[in-house]
Amino acid sequence: MSEIRAMLGNVSRQRASVIANQRNFPEPIAVLAMGKVWRKSDVEKWVREHRPDLPSD
Repeated sequence: MSEIRAMLGNVSRQRASVIANQRNFPEPIAVLAMGKVWRKSDVEKWVREHRPDLPSD
């Protein structure tokens, strides 16, 4: 989740969780004891489509 927070412009943990739980956010590829895991390319694509005002790497 910390990487997703950074990709979303360093939003709070709570805000990142709200965004990650939206219906249009990519599905995680795994759910581990430490939390959900997403494919980086899926999240990057979502950020480009839904948060175009954020700078991309």
